[in-house]
Amino acid sequence: MSLLFLDKKVDLNPTEKNIYYYIKSHLNKVVYMRIKELAEANHVSTSTILRFCRKFDCQGFSDFKLRLKYYLNDMKYHPSTIQNYDETIYLDFLIKSRNQEFKNKLETVAKMLSQAELLFFAGYGTSAIIAEYAATLFSRIHNFSFSIKDPTNYPIYTLPDYFNGKVCLVVFSVSGQNAEVLEIMERFRVHDIQIISITNTSLSKIAHLSDINIPYYINEEMYQDSNVTSQLPVISIIESLFKLVYNKKQMKAK
Repeated sequence: MSLLFLDKKVDLNPTEKNIYYYIKSHLNKVVYMRIKELAEANHVSTSTILRFCRKFDCQGFSDFKLRLKYYLNDMKYHPSTIQNYDETIYLDFLIKSRNQEFKNKLETVAKMLSQAELLFFAGYGTSAIIAEYAATLFSRIHNFSFSIKDPTNYPIYTLPDYFNGKVCLVVFSVSGQNAEVLEIMERFRVHDIQIISITNTSLSKIAHLSDINIPYYINEEMYQDSNVTSQLPVISIIESLFKLVYNKKQMKAK
């Protein structure tokens, strides 16, 4: 896939993909960062950042930042540019979702959801709509399944101790850095609950603060100041979990 200021395809390993997604989500910040700061933000070494820069035909991090700055300025002059539809993005995700490691993670999350008595789903922006869809879907097979639109309106602090260990919070965030979602997670942590996050990268604050994270890794896309990254992989994950939980409940009922 072509990335940032390059007009050619680049093969990135999983660590380099995480670095790319971080840079893509923080363009205005990265152009002013030092190499050590970028390395710490991605939990990698400075040598890993340098190898990443060389894949972008840059001699070093300073060269990379300069080209990134030109790229950012060009984006400002073309704020309405949206990438053409590329079905290979979804095919890559579907192929990855068939590997055993990904299936094992889905199975673990499905077990957590099936054993919980209360399910909460949360997100911000487009992810809030996804959270509402997930809550509606799971309400078909679960007694208590809610989407959180305003965390201050949910009596989290007065939740009976009976529910300790029996609540799951599922959060959605493309960048994995959303402050509103982090606040919801913090509010829920007053109880013994399990937090599941579904994000575009595993190297993010939301992912690290979750009990388990499901990353989907696709190109992140911005339109002006809005994140318009495709939500198809997220829908696929939700519906896969829904069917796994349904099957577990059916087996338990027999």
